[in-house]
Amino acid sequence: MHRDLADDLSRLPELLRSARDFAVREMTGLAERPVVRLDAPPSRAALPDDGAGSEGALARFAEHWAPGFSGSAGPRYLGFVTGGATPASVAGDWLTAAYDQNVSGSGGSWAAALERETVAWLRELFGLGEEHSGAFVTGATVSTTVGLAVAREWLGEQLGVDVSREGAAALGAVDVLSGSPHSSVAKALSVLGIGRDRLRQVPVLPGGREAVDVVALESALAALDGRAAIVVANAGTVNTVDFDDLRAIAALKERYGFWLHVDAAFGGFAALSPAYAHLVDGLDTADSVCVDLHKWLNVPYDAAVQFTRRRDLQVRVFHNASPYLGLPTGEPDFVHLTPENSRRLRALPAWFSLVAYGRAGHREIVERSVDLAVRLGEGVAALDGLRLLAPVRLNVVCFTLADDPTPARLGALADAVAASGEAFLTPTVYGGVPALRAAFSNWRTSRADVERVLGALTSALPG
Repeated sequence: MHRDLADDLSRLPELLRSARDFAVREMTGLAERPVVRLDAPPSRAALPDDGAGSEGALARFAEHWAPGFSGSAGPRYLGFVTGGATPASVAGDWLTAAYDQNVSGSGGSWAAALERETVAWLRELFGLGEEHSGAFVTGATVSTTVGLAVAREWLGEQLGVDVSREGAAALGAVDVLSGSPHSSVAKALSVLGIGRDRLRQVPVLPGGREAVDVVALESALAALDGRAAIVVANAGTVNTVDFDDLRAIAALKERYGFWLHVDAAFGGFAALSPAYAHLVDGLDTADSVCVDLHKWLNVPYDAAVQFTRRRDLQVRVFHNASPYLGLPTGEPDFVHLTPENSRRLRALPAWFSLVAYGRAGHREIVERSVDLAVRLGEGVAALDGLRLLAPVRLNVVCFTLADDPTPARLGALADAVAASGEAFLTPTVYGGVPALRAAFSNWRTSRADVERVLGALTSALPG
């Protein structure tokens, strides 16, 4: 064994304590460190020939790289839809690395059974039935890709072709309909060989809504003259967290042949709160569902889950034919359900967080996030120079400059807020208007943080 490896092994408890102590300092200081770093990183170093050992690596990281890492796990990182990492999920993630399980199959380990238990808990959390099976994947994009891959196979079933063997070309032109599709949907269609241009946007409801007009959707479906299609519905849009009427869309399935995929990447968590659960009424009717866990569940990157009613078609798409794996029978191993052959035990941080805080703890995070978003929305509306572009429907605040909201001016405002170190917001365009959006999903965020964000916005507004 190399001397540095042998030395590290002999001092393993001490090394882990050093890493723990460093991580604790970083985590406890999240609230006060700059939320983002905009300056240039250090120049790239040469690959070391002789190693420095783990202590040396930690010291070098602490000096050269740690100062430039963002506070994305902290309470005022409001860009994108970014959760943090609860204490329990951090503990679970550390143990994931320590055990280093490959959860491709169930042989020789209970890790796959733990993932199945966690998936079952999440299925219950989101109000899905036992007919929905699921698996962990890296994020919402892969979750959507898996769901649409199963949908592609379903389309082949309607036409009497085996797409997994014959290829997407066997389907001919595919119709994918959606009101306000997330950008990952087009990416998934590109990966799957269906094509980005096959995504057709259906008119949305009037009055600044992002929810699909179900009457317009029915007209689009009727125009297909009986051709099977894919409908992508939203349980929470990115800009304004608008929700499609899932029950009404599901009712159309009785008259028109389509696969219903629901993008519930973060809006699905509305199911946890009695006050907002009505927004996801009908989620259980979906043929496939995407939910992101490193958002509102607050587990470390990367973690998401996908659900589908047609696990048989999922196996047909993703099964891995190899003498050393065997064919999927009974309860299929995860290697036959997702794109990866090698799979990290992403379920363990989620399992830890669900056991540690339960349904009630995660409901509190959701409801507090919504309350804080409402407070920021009120503060933005009261500021001279800013205006809300949409009501605060759940956990996202979408707003713009009151006068001359050009991309350059919105970008300058976002940069000024980021440069203050107080907060991070991301740009968007809503209704053709350049805007900024603040998304609340971090378990640490408090009322005091909202006031600091409002203070940063006030200071950054053009005079």
